Amino acid sequence: MDRRRFMAGTATATAGALAVFGGASPSSASEASEASAASGAGSADSVGDHVKGVTAITQVFGAGQKLVAVAVEYDREIDGRTLSASTFTVTDRTVTKVYTNRSADLAQRSRDGRYVIVELSPDDTAAALWVTGQGSGTPPTGGGTGGTGGTGGSGGGVGAGGPQVGDTTPGGMIVAAKATLTQAGTVTTTRGRQYAASTTALTTDAVKNLIVDDFRQFTFDDPATGRTLKYNLFVPRHYDPRKSYPLVLFMHDASVVNVATEGPLVQGLGAVCWASPEDQARHEAFVLAPEYGAVVIDDDYEPSTLFDATANLVESVAEQYSIDRDRLYTTGQSMGAMMSLGLNIRYPDLFAAAFVVAGQWPEAQAVPLAKKNLWILVSADDTKAYPGEQAITEVIQEQGTKVGTALWDGRSTAAGFAADVRAMRAQRTPVNFSAFKTGTTVPSGSTTSAHMGTWQIAYTIPGIRDWIMRQSR
Repeated sequence: MDRRRFMAGTATATAGALAVFGGASPSSASEASEASAASGAGSADSVGDHVKGVTAITQVFGAGQKLVAVAVEYDREIDGRTLSASTFTVTDRTVTKVYTNRSADLAQRSRDGRYVIVELSPDDTAAALWVTGQGSGTPPTGGGTGGTGGTGGSGGGVGAGGPQVGDTTPGGMIVAAKATLTQAGTVTTTRGRQYAASTTALTTDAVKNLIVDDFRQFTFDDPATGRTLKYNLFVPRHYDPRKSYPLVLFMHDASVVNVATEGPLVQGLGAVCWASPEDQARHEAFVLAPEYGAVVIDDDYEPSTLFDATANLVESVAEQYSIDRDRLYTTGQSMGAMMSLGLNIRYPDLFAAAFVVAGQWPEAQAVPLAKKNLWILVSADDTKAYPGEQAITEVIQEQGTKVGTALWDGRSTAAGFAADVRAMRAQRTPVNFSAFKTGTTVPSGSTTSAHMGTWQIAYTIPGIRDWIMRQSR
């Protein structure tokens, strides 16, 4: 990433003369001055001349993207042993950890380098960069996510009282990642030179979006429907056209309509989880995430032409790259879950499996789903999606297809969810229907609905993604 030179304000003059040995070259004179500082013979330098850039680092969580760290680049390697959480203060944020690194990246342990990483609490109100009417940050003026009615009530739902097909009102917005910090304590180089504490405000001049930056943005003009779709595409890092790769299609909920193209990547984990280094190490795959400029489907179940344009987009991408046509997968939440079900019904030969999160479809049309590989996840207190999914699975069972069922605690640990997935997989059923127990998807004191709370948890469970990736048409 290109960085502009960071100007931190007028620097105060360095107190005390630097020791220069007679006949020494400029480089050896610099080393001598640092050695002098290390022994206490020199005075501390001001931070102003030594900070080269400040980068905001963001990460996506179930509730959306957050600003989780700031990387301060210095002109020399910094000794990480001299740092503590009190070395920096960040406006309106809680500093949790400070360490050094060789790049502007998060790390598990400190490595001496020119970058000081200032980690911040993701629980801070000011951390939220994806803002909706529920779940994270402050609701956007004039936005909203559907009020009552629709898929599961509020929070990205569709239907009566909520967004209707063709509605272009955004239900959320993306906030620019910015931070202001000060160096409140002394920073010491690996050679002992000291940069004194300062009241000079340092403001971020670059942004690094973890995983999100690995996607590229494109536009698809569909000749069949005449519609245009903005979309995000992740291409495996070591893509080799001689190999064949699976593709995952993620479709967002109604709160993300008509925002920036990157909207589906920052509003939650539904797209980026498949592109994480951990997932890619297990299953190299393409990830496709359209950004819909308007609501595609509501509870009348009569989608706009963006519905068919989505299927055509999948076909187009599969033609451009070396994609395994037997391993096309679809997933989505709320509106996107409805589209996943609907696309599997209208295009029964397109997808090998679907991960359906908090959505429904008329059970009278559900017969084709009996031949599909499905993992359905919903909250028991999601007043529309839960009974809707129950009705669908009843139709599937009536067709002779076995359905595995389970009731999970949405507050479980990673290990607990892993055990839940293993137990479900042990049933060896082509359709899995797991539901979160009532009251376990919404944290105490939160305004998030059970509907929205479902997908904030659903995409944190890697075992389900592993199961999807094992399916083939």
